[in-house]
Amino acid sequence: MSMDITFLGTGSAYPSPTRGASALVIRSEGECWLFDCGEGTQTQFMKSHLKAGRITKIFITHLHGDHFFGLPGLLCTISLQSSSTTSKQPVDIYGPLGLRNFIWRALELSHSQLLFPYVVHELVPTPDQCPAEEFKELSYIDRDEVSSKEVQGRTLQLDPVENSYMLVNNQQFVMKAFRLFHRIPSFGFLVEEKQRTGKLNAQKLKDLGN
Repeated sequence: MSMDITFLGTGSAYPSPTRGASALVIRSEGECWLFDCGEGTQTQFMKSHLKAGRITKIFITHLHGDHFFGLPGLLCTISLQSSSTTSKQPVDIYGPLGLRNFIWRALELSHSQLLFPYVVHELVPTPDQCPAEEFKELSYIDRDEVSSKEVQGRTLQLDPVENSYMLVNNQQFVMKAFRLFHRIPSFGFLVEEKQRTGKLNAQKLKDLGN
């Protein structure tokens, strides 16, 4: 499985004119994945050879602003590039508990109407990933408070045996999330290609006398 990696931003809390906030894109087998979405990521897309409308999955490592403040703007940019008559597969968004609340409220308060569906899958942190008083504040949106374009996503719990969160498992690859220990709940992501059966060129073997 070949992969193409593009760094759209490697800056931290204080981006510069030449260095955007955290954002990285991986393209593979027709998929386009965005890891983190700092402020101005949609502008970084426009400066690159990539197209934001090709994004199929978004992964947010943690809810510090320099890693996800660009997400509402990027979603609106994708929507502006879309057509109401175009059938687009839902964009899967993975991130810590609370991400769904943020996206919904940002779109609601700005009266933003997306022309494509999205699905938020939230990773529930363990108590040792954040102080007890902060852990209690993590909550879900009431079920009736959802965007018209939001598809109900999954709430993912840590698998204590694997010590990871299973995000994607298909014929080509497995993607998991792992706990990271930062000032707030944080996660790292692993993409693992599955073994593929090799192809044997029988005619070449015969030509070689085997």
